[in-house]
Amino acid sequence: MSTLSAKNFENPQFVIATFVIVAVVGILSIVYYFMHDSENELYKVAFVIILCFGMMSSLIVPIVDVSDELEHLTRAEITSQGVAFPHWEGGVNNLTRLYNHTSEGKYSTALNKDVGFNTSESHMFFLQNREKTVFETPGDTDKISQSTILDGSAFEQNPFYGYLPQAIGVFLAKLFDMNVIWMLWLGRIFNLISYAALISLAIKKAPVLKVPLLAVACIPLSIYQAASVSIDSMIIGLGILSIAYFLYMYKADKKSLDTKHVALFCGLSLLLGLCKLPYLAFVFLILLVPRDNFKNENIMRYMLLGVLIVAFAGLLWSTYSEPALMHSWRSKLNYMDPALQVEYLINNPMAILHFLRMIFTYTLGITVNGLFNFFAAGSANHYSDQYTLITIFLWIFLALTLLFYPNKGKFNLKARVGSLLILLMIYVGTCFIQLLTWADVGSTNIGVSARYFLPLFALLPIIVPFRIKKLDEFKGSYDKYAMIFIIGFMATLILAFATKYY
Repeated sequence: MSTLSAKNFENPQFVIATFVIVAVVGILSIVYYFMHDSENELYKVAFVIILCFGMMSSLIVPIVDVSDELEHLTRAEITSQGVAFPHWEGGVNNLTRLYNHTSEGKYSTALNKDVGFNTSESHMFFLQNREKTVFETPGDTDKISQSTILDGSAFEQNPFYGYLPQAIGVFLAKLFDMNVIWMLWLGRIFNLISYAALISLAIKKAPVLKVPLLAVACIPLSIYQAASVSIDSMIIGLGILSIAYFLYMYKADKKSLDTKHVALFCGLSLLLGLCKLPYLAFVFLILLVPRDNFKNENIMRYMLLGVLIVAFAGLLWSTYSEPALMHSWRSKLNYMDPALQVEYLINNPMAILHFLRMIFTYTLGITVNGLFNFFAAGSANHYSDQYTLITIFLWIFLALTLLFYPNKGKFNLKARVGSLLILLMIYVGTCFIQLLTWADVGSTNIGVSARYFLPLFALLPIIVPFRIKKLDEFKGSYDKYAMIFIIGFMATLILAFATKYY
């Protein structure tokens, strides 16, 4: 009710139909949960509810309306051609930037023509119909174009495996000669299936904190990103899976682990970190696992070797990914210069203190306030929908589930402090990278959003030692109520989209 506006009363049919569908799916999801009400079967529930509500989100959210979704779709289409590393076409002059740097204004207007990446000409349909629903454009029934064009941005800096699920969807849409809209819809749906599988595997693997992990995976913003063609789906999914595998190792029996577990965890951390470099710090979680859980007495040297390999691979990847940013619309940002920004910070130490104060006040507020706050591509309302009532209820639920979850298991001081330091490394590191690659020189307009930090929420139950004794006594019932609220918030997500967009 709190999301309704006057336009919904003028044409209530779609909202009413959505409410009926969501109510039926919600009730069936709750029934399905009670049919599998055990920790051993919770992973099945996770897969089903993420798929059900995510599927609705993938179809109801307007055309490429998610953050940078048009560019993600371009990369998915290129990957569907079997191209793992997009090839930059520099034109006859072998140009290396989409925009040439100019000294006037915040944004360069010196656009280079005939440069970019080869992609389907159907890209133009999505470009011309951003933010529209399928009811607002007749072009969604056109066939996918067989011709190609050059598009200037294709997330070249991201690893190809982050787009494999989306690429499968786009490939099938082209293979079966479907209408153009199915490039987006099947891309979203296959990305969602991949996310649901990663989360289901994480819930199955985690020996403790299954409900808190699922709560993070089902935060409305998580589902919104998972049901798009964005690589954020892979980042959130791999992030939660990495934490689940850490919990598995931490709670393992003594002398039950060996070097293959170290290798697997370091591999997971690397896959995650290449998608978003600050998350390479997740590899340090391996150092928090009790050493007597391993058979090998010299396991520490293998842990340190794994950390070094991951760090070196991340460093190598950064040398490839950072220059690739200029092969995109990001090269138009005249005000952004990493070298000058670092020089400014060195010469103005107080600016560093201002940056730290800002990220732990204003930026932190944006993050917490953005958990039920959704993107609108290209509009003036970037992340500006204030669903205050829902957000407050979501805060209360997440605080109880992540900070004070009953009987969440014991973690020693090393694990709690280490997890906190890793969280801070990723949070500050992400903000600092944004400071170098987004903010004006001498300014702190870092442009972060809540979606950057969603996997970090899953570390909170490990970090926070506090408990509410009454909740401990309430443990058996708490999980049941928590699952109903998780399903309820996902249902609210779909209803909010129906009232916002239709």
